[in-house]
Amino acid sequence: MSMKHLLLVAVLALTAACSSNPKVIDESLSESELYLMAQEDLDANNYGPAIESLRALESRYPFGRFAQQAQLELIYAYYQNNEPEAAKSSADRFIRLHPQHPNVDYAYYMRGMTSFTRDAGIFERFLPLDMTRRDPGAARDSFNEFAQLVSRYPESRYAPDARLRMVYLRNLLAAYDIHVGHYYLKRDAHLAAANRGRYVVENFQQTPSVGDGLALMVEAYQRLAMGDLANTALATLRENYPEHPSLDDGEFRHHVEPAEQEAGRLRSMMAGFADKVLTPPSRQTGTQMEREMQQQYQEAVAAIPREIRTPEQEKQTRSIWSRITFGLFD
Repeated sequence: MSMKHLLLVAVLALTAACSSNPKVIDESLSESELYLMAQEDLDANNYGPAIESLRALESRYPFGRFAQQAQLELIYAYYQNNEPEAAKSSADRFIRLHPQHPNVDYAYYMRGMTSFTRDAGIFERFLPLDMTRRDPGAARDSFNEFAQLVSRYPESRYAPDARLRMVYLRNLLAAYDIHVGHYYLKRDAHLAAANRGRYVVENFQQTPSVGDGLALMVEAYQRLAMGDLANTALATLRENYPEHPSLDDGEFRHHVEPAEQEAGRLRSMMAGFADKVLTPPSRQTGTQMEREMQQQYQEAVAAIPREIRTPEQEKQTRSIWSRITFGLFD
């Protein structure tokens, strides 16, 4: 670890420790004032104070008009404040309390995001670590949670991003199983290594690790003196992955761990894919207050007598049917 990285981690830790003072919220603030205060903090990326305002709003006005929106905003604020467990608990609570809410898909999406970045602590964010060698528990949880979102709400605006992350996570899980298989080979657990390679081939088709799984099977079966199984796996490897690093002019090279260039290829592939998906989620489009103000504006325009409306106002109040029929049946 370089001195630059150590200094960066130390500064960030000190900054987080110095900014942990709780925010004092006036007891006399109305629901709207608390909501506006939270929105200002969120817009300024002051997530700690925003959390305090949103929690105060929810506790003081549990049945107010901003209560449900505050619960959604709280999920986002916890996530951005590096409190994944609190964000996940808030998402679970929202799903449980409001299963038919029109924006419940956002809670499902954020629940997947909390698991997606659960292991990305302060050191992982700034130090170059190989994620394919990390414990896959969080990756499996995230994959399953994104799968729930895609299954329940396939037309959700968050579904495309969730699908992209699922591809990334599937590649990550397959690469992890390859590392485990080579660990078994190193410990002379050849049958376990062969089974792990076969598991990757059978369950992670279309991932870059399938060729590695076949090579693992060839190596393990050869060591077990299972010639027929080794030859079958080798023929499949030659047919589908002729450029695999374990092949030298079609001949299989014995190895205990993947060649360094192969490990580098896998890390490069994961890093390139991560550039597309390892980005923070955006806040839900439009706050509740903005949507209400827009609705009130539309109602106010509709209340203006037609004789004094401007052309733009008239266009806004006309229905789709009116536009299609050119106003003939108005």
